Amino acid sequence: MSAPLFLVDALPAGDTCTLAGAEGHHAADVVRLRVGEPVLLGDGRGGVAHGHVTAVARGEVQVAVAARRREPAPDPRLVVVQGLPKGERGELAVQAMTEVGVAEIVPWAARRSVAVWRAERGRRAQARWAATAREAAKQARRAWLPAVAGAAPDPTGPTPEGGAYPTARVAARVAAATGAFLLHEEADAPLSAAALPAAGDILLVVGPEGGVDDAEVAALRAAGAVPVRLGRTVLRTSTAGVAALAVLQARLGYW
Repeated sequence: MSAPLFLVDALPAGDTCTLAGAEGHHAADVVRLRVGEPVLLGDGRGGVAHGHVTAVARGEVQVAVAARRREPAPDPRLVVVQGLPKGERGELAVQAMTEVGVAEIVPWAARRSVAVWRAERGRRAQARWAATAREAAKQARRAWLPAVAGAAPDPTGPTPEGGAYPTARVAARVAAATGAFLLHEEADAPLSAAALPAAGDILLVVGPEGGVDDAEVAALRAAGAVPVRLGRTVLRTSTAGVAALAVLQARLGYW
């Protein structure tokens, strides 16, 4: 089993550190680390420290740091605009997309979304997505935590629908990306053959359970999104983004 990863605000500057708080509780009382076991400490921004446990107490772990490394930020960045699914499918999608390397997840209040994020309910849903991404990144031993758009305050003003992007704002993200693709079952071109940029944001748009309506397709295409298909079958909204990310990861040589 590979060394577990725990997240810290900043990598330790010295040769030893104490892992406390929520992460210390998880390490000591949930994972039940023992003296001598290897651990990884990550800041979620590319920095990772390698060490081993030297002491364990209730709610905290002492770590001796042996080495540090810093991974560059991924480039191109893989961004998924996820139409809001119903129930727990959104969190399932976030978890799986994080495990396969998404750099940012943008919740989208599409017209056919069953789920609605408004006010406090939307903020709670956003927080769950962010927490799911954090835990999945730890499980996957990722040096970079994926961002969940809107989880932090929007500097340009309050985000409509409690944090989920409206179509107009999704279209703006499409226009700003170096490459953007709309997953659509009626598209002729396969994602596996689409031209990919060498740098910048590659943005994938995934519709909700009811699909993307004609007006949304028109708006996203006008902004520069290229409709593509994944294969001969139609995938659920909670799995389409994962499958598309896997295709791009393989094509970009990340896998």
